[in-house]
Amino acid sequence: MRFMVIVKSTPETEQGVMPTSDELAAMGNYNEELVKAGVMLAGDGLYSSDKGARVRFDGKGATTVIDGPFTESKELIAGFWIWELPSLQDAVEWLKKAPFQEGEVEIRQVHGDEAFGDALTPEIKAQEDRLREQIASQSQ
Repeated sequence: MRFMVIVKSTPETEQGVMPTSDELAAMGNYNEELVKAGVMLAGDGLYSSDKGARVRFDGKGATTVIDGPFTESKELIAGFWIWELPSLQDAVEWLKKAPFQEGEVEIRQVHGDEAFGDALTPEIKAQEDRLREQIASQSQ
């Protein structure tokens, strides 16, 4: 199973406060442990929301662009990982080892092909597989 591990923003991350060298080293060591165990597929930190935008779709074909910053830092995302593990409980156990002192992190399972049932036709599945191969080859 794949999981997205979502690191929630704090007032400090939304103010653009960057981690210290010690914090970066601790996270680097943690990420190295994840990679060595075959858990981590991807991960990155995000800039504060003042460097972002939201696009709202109205259901009638129109869009509205809203520039950041956004309010409610606890609802915003400061970073993420994509992990591959057998279960949610395994993800929770790995996350308990993270070098965070405070804050909140959410774990959400990523849909696999089985979640889409008959809507995932062989043609759509072939397209998805082809796109995943292209993405993988571009990142090498």
